[in-house]
Amino acid sequence: MISDVLSDATTRMGKAVDAAKTDFSTVRTGRANPALFSSLLVAYYGTPTPLQQLASFQTPEARTLLITPYDRSALNDIEKALRDSDIGANPANDGNVIRVVMPELTEERRKEYVKIVHGKAEDARVSVRNVRRHAKEAIEKLVKDGDVGEDDGKRGEKDLDAATKKHIDQVDELLKNKEAELLGA
Repeated sequence: MISDVLSDATTRMGKAVDAAKTDFSTVRTGRANPALFSSLLVAYYGTPTPLQQLASFQTPEARTLLITPYDRSALNDIEKALRDSDIGANPANDGNVIRVVMPELTEERRKEYVKIVHGKAEDARVSVRNVRRHAKEAIEKLVKDGDVGEDDGKRGEKDLDAATKKHIDQVDELLKNKEAELLGA
């Protein structure tokens, strides 16, 4: 019973870490990265459609991204969505592909992005802690109801704390790497 609670909690904590990793990938680092466009919606025939469903991405250079639409008629819609987005890049349409050159980040902007990343990391930590809290309550309920002994409950809580620490350390490691990427890029 406790093992079920622990495995569920570990899975949910892992999902929180994965969500943090995804959130971090959407923060611009000065290099062209298709993940920057993961949340960008294009008005394709009047329907908001994710850009990644409409085009393929290539990075011929570190700061250049080529977007090749599967349907050439979507070229202007994609370009308009890129211009209207808050990515800060200026797309160039040559009739076949859209070339997006990512501008250099200023030091001030890098520090701003670091603050954003810290906020996302804290959100992930809070999420992991919430999973821990729910799992701990479930373990305490099992002990209270007499389904498991107190020793097993204490052991389960120790295992839960270890899993929590492991996942928070993973978030911190992701944060450290992203921060280095932002400040060193």
